[in-house]
This record gives sequence, C-alpha cells and structure tokens, in this order.
Amino acid sequence: MTNEAPTSEKFRVVVAGGGVAALETVLALHDLAGDRVAVTVLAPDEEFVYRPMTVREPFAYSRADRFELAPIVQDAGATLHRGKLAWVEPKDKVVVTEDDERLEYDALVVALGAKIYPRYKHAVTIDDRRMDEALHGLIQDIEGGYLKSVAFVAPGRMAWPLPLYELALMAAGRAYDSNLPLEVTIVTPETGPLAVFGQTVSDGVSALLSAKGIRTITDAYAEIPEQGSIVINPGDRRLHAQRVVALPELYGPSVRGLPVSEHGFLRVDRFCRVADVEGVYAAGDSVDFPVKQGGVGSQQADAVAESIAALAGAEIEPQPFDPDINGVLLTDEKPRYIHAKITGGHGFASEFSETPIGEATEKITTRYLTHRLQQLDATEVRT
Repeated sequence: MTNEAPTSEKFRVVVAGGGVAALETVLALHDLAGDRVAVTVLAPDEEFVYRPMTVREPFAYSRADRFELAPIVQDAGATLHRGKLAWVEPKDKVVVTEDDERLEYDALVVALGAKIYPRYKHAVTIDDRRMDEALHGLIQDIEGGYLKSVAFVAPGRMAWPLPLYELALMAAGRAYDSNLPLEVTIVTPETGPLAVFGQTVSDGVSALLSAKGIRTITDAYAEIPEQGSIVINPGDRRLHAQRVVALPELYGPSVRGLPVSEHGFLRVDRFCRVADVEGVYAAGDSVDFPVKQGGVGSQQADAVAESIAALAGAEIEPQPFDPDINGVLLTDEKPRYIHAKITGGHGFASEFSETPIGEATEKITTRYLTHRLQQLDATEVRT
C-alpha cells in the first residue's frame, strides 16, 4: 500500500533543458515538493557535461567530467524525455517538441541555455562544447615555439568572461614552462579585468595578469578585419597578433510562443517567472540577466523550484533570486577563488583569495547539484 497520489493528480512540471539550471530545478523540486509534483525533463542529450572544466582540455589535462543524465533525473523522481523543445502554446499549457510530441504542463521551466555565435571571422571562437578541438593546435604551436604572440578578445556584447582570462593565464604559463617567448594580450570592453565581480576581484586579477606578463587593454571595443590584425576603439588603435582567440556572442533561445527580449533571452521577475505568461519560469543562460554562470543559473533554479513547490501545495515561502556568485579562476598554477554579491549586473562586495572562500571549492557551487555530482563521482557513475 502506498500514500503516493496518482500521477494525474500531481502538479505537472516540464523542465526543458539538461544543464546545470535544469538539473538543479529537478533536484530542488524533489526535495521541496516531493510527490506533489510529476516532473518531466525534456532534453536532447544523454549526458551532462561539467563544462567549466573543458577550458583545461587543450592543455592535455583529463577530459571534463561527463555524467549520464538519466540516473540523475530518475533518482530525483522525474522522467527523462528525449527531444528538443520546438514551441510553447501558453494558453493551452502545452510544450511541443521538434518531433511534434505534445507535453502538457501546469508549470514550465525553460532552462535551454544560450546559443553561441562567433563574433569574429578571423579568430578562433571559444566554445566549451568543443574546446580541445578548437584550441589544441594553438597550444601545440606555443609548445613548438612557432607562436610568438596571441591575443584574447572579448566582443562588445560579452559572454561569461572567465574562460578568456583562464586561457590567457594557462597559455602564458605553458610558454614560460617551455622557456619560450610569448606575448599575450587581453582586449576587453570591461572597465577592468573581471569587473563584474567588483573592485577587489578586479584588482586581484589585474595583479595576477601583470605578474605573468600579460598585457590587458580595457574599455576596448575590437574589430578583426583580417587575420592577425585587431582594430581597437575608441582611438582607432592597431594591435597585431599571430593568433586571435575570442569569446562568442550569446543569444537567447528565442522560444516560439514566449515573449523574448531583443536578443532572444527571456525576461523574468524576481522569482524568475517569465513576464506576461502564466505558469512559465526560466533559469540559466536563457534568462535576460547579464551574468551567465552556472552558479547564477542554479540560484535562479532554486527560486523557480520554491515558487513551483508552493503552487503544488508545499508549505514554503518562495524567496526571490538574489545573486551571490562563487567562482574559481583556473591558472597555470594554483586556482584563485572569487566571491561577489551582484546587483545591477556588477559586484558590490567581493573577495579574491588563493584559498577557498567558505564552502565554495567547485567551479560551480549549487545548493543541490554539487552534492549529487560528488556522490556520482565517488561511485564513478559517469560516461
């Protein structure tokens, strides 16, 4: 005999996506709402990739961890449905997949992430889905002494900037370890390195870059008209580098049937409810929030889960999204740990340390997913 309510009587939740924000939502709902919800995860992939660590792959480190998606979803009492979201019919509360399947929902969580687009034709674009493939040759050229200068460029519409600094630091370190000359330059529209984290972090990163001999050009908007040539404005300055590596521009998923901002992202309120649509929430890089980072996405997911759990009948007072970022900056030596409270898209209270800050020891610190991945790691349940 069981006290579990029939599935038809449960509050139906569809979570579209298979990344950090999606899995954090599922795990949080399992903890907060339990059997009150019937959760379906709509995702196209079979595995979850711990993408922040892919930045090390071109430097011959081990491959970033990959975990089977199904066990994580199933252990949280949810159902994994393979497929891609095509559009939403919000009046009928239906999600339609690219295979024309229709999934009904009482609450929908859009956690599809952002779309990556190369900004510069004459640069290698950083893409954490294929980091080793894109940059392995560049690192080999550094190690072989064929490359004397490399520039790392952020476009005007910035993505998450951390990988740009990590790659620059590790490239400079690899040249130093090989006793080879390499001129490394970072070109960024930021007012200072990692300015989004606040002055303390920015000052700490600036000192680290200077110590490694890395030149940083800030308040800079770059164009790359031809291979190896960078035009920097204001001032129409010219910079030459044998190779250029650039961050991509990010665009939102532009979900048909849902209102989106200028660049396809979803506008949400403080509880991550999508504007003007009943029962639809968003978390992660698909949200119109300037900081794109897994930890931020997980905090949005926690706010979403609390709101949905309350709708499903759980005795909980939902708390609004209040971004508090913990990050790890990988370098050629020991990592640096970063913490910042974010308001208006910028850090107003920040810390920069050579030792972990509080309990934040991971690249992405979450309330639920971090512990779950550690459990899987301990039992070696991975792909």
